[in-house]
Amino acid sequence: MSVLPGPGLRDYCAGREEPVVRQSRRCSRSGCAQPAAATLTYVYAESTAVVGPLATYSEPHSYDLCEFHAERLTVPRGWEVVRHEIDAEDAGPTGDDLLALADAVREAARPEPPRDPADDGSGTRRGHLRILPDLP
Repeated sequence: MSVLPGPGLRDYCAGREEPVVRQSRRCSRSGCAQPAAATLTYVYAESTAVVGPLATYSEPHSYDLCEFHAERLTVPRGWEVVRHEIDAEDAGPTGDDLLALADAVREAARPEPPRDPADDGSGTRRGHLRILPDLP
C-alpha cells in the first residue's frame, strides 16, 4: 500500500495556476474541504440558528461553514435562521478603525488631570463622578 498520492492527484496539483495554500480553518461539514467563510451558532433557547461572518477564533459551540453550505443551511421545522450579511471582500479593519483604536489607546494612556484646589470635596464620589448636594 502506497502513501504517496497517485499520478492523477499529482497531475491535478501540478496543473493548477495558483499555488496551493493551506488554511487552518475549513468547513465543518464532513467531506467538505472548502475554506470556511461563515460561522454558524445555535441559540437553543430561542430555536434559532445564526449564520454570520467568520468568527475571529474557532469556538467550541460554533461551526465554520464554507459559502456553499452557509447559503444552503436548513433548520428543523419551527426553528428560525438569522443570516447576517457576509462580505467576502472584507479584508479586516479599515484605516478608520485603526485610527480610532490608536486614539482610544492614547486617551487611556493620558495621565489623570490634576484636581482643582478650590474643590472643597463636598458631594459624594462615585468613581470619577461626583453627586452634588441639592441647592436651596
